[in-house]
Amino acid sequence: MIIENPDDLTRAVLAEVERTPDARLRRILHSAVQHLHGFVRDSELTEAEFRQLCGAIAKAGHLTTPSHNEVVLAAGSLGVSALVCLMNNGEGGRRETTANLMGPFWRMGSPVTPDGGSIVRSRTPGDPVFVDARVRDQAGHPVAGAEVDIWQASGEGYYENQDPQQGDMNLRGKFVTDGEGHIRFRTIKPSGYPIPVSGPVGALLRAQGRHNMRPAHIHFMIRKPGFKTQFSQLYSNDDPFLETDVQFGVTRALVGRYVPHDGAAPDADVQGRWYSLEHEFVISAGDDSLPPPPITAKTGDPRPPLVVLQRSKEAS
Repeated sequence: MIIENPDDLTRAVLAEVERTPDARLRRILHSAVQHLHGFVRDSELTEAEFRQLCGAIAKAGHLTTPSHNEVVLAAGSLGVSALVCLMNNGEGGRRETTANLMGPFWRMGSPVTPDGGSIVRSRTPGDPVFVDARVRDQAGHPVAGAEVDIWQASGEGYYENQDPQQGDMNLRGKFVTDGEGHIRFRTIKPSGYPIPVSGPVGALLRAQGRHNMRPAHIHFMIRKPGFKTQFSQLYSNDDPFLETDVQFGVTRALVGRYVPHDGAAPDADVQGRWYSLEHEFVISAGDDSLPPPPITAKTGDPRPPLVVLQRSKEAS
């Protein structure tokens, strides 16, 4: 087609999309073209803005390394990751779900850890936490023999892959649910942390006057044949950023209650304050395959500074 005007252009692209043999890919491309062209029209995108947008996308790719994923970070900061999760779990958002964001910090190969064991693998400051998590199916039955991958940030706000001061695979572990669907482990109380803002994601947040904080959480990845692999994040009920999570991940089903104690703890070496944390996760039938991990290695660089952006006052 010889292009006479903007509408001709969109029609020409959509006509080529219709040649796609794969029906699912054809539907995705058709919707993408319609929405992308509609975005350009609706925003009256200038040529300079288009170049700036392409530059940001390219930079996100360049900044994605084995120990950092800027693309996943951007998807989360725009709410895309959370939307995909909610639309694909809990019957499309019609019921509560304990599924949540995978996040940009999952690594494969976490050390297999015995029930009740600790995932603190190097010197890590923080109050001890004793976790008792239960996995059940939608009928309420316990799910035995499920593999549960755990990972979290330190009390200083760093995942071990970001931090050469932590041992490899610190605050990561893999457990198997018992006959009642339980896993138990010891860790330290995580802190909220700022997501990295040295790239396009940081520029986007600054432009909007947003902060870059994630509320404290522990990641769970639950997997068993016959069930859909579930990624979850269990958020701390006492965190000040629950309502304004930069990644839009907090749901009511995943606010965990940390109970403080001061006295005898499950492990005799613990003195002073410690916490207990109990929670239940519900998994559904489905595909147990795993996605590619967003990171594959620990950084060899010094740990990055934790830059905190302040949230501006509400727009008038």
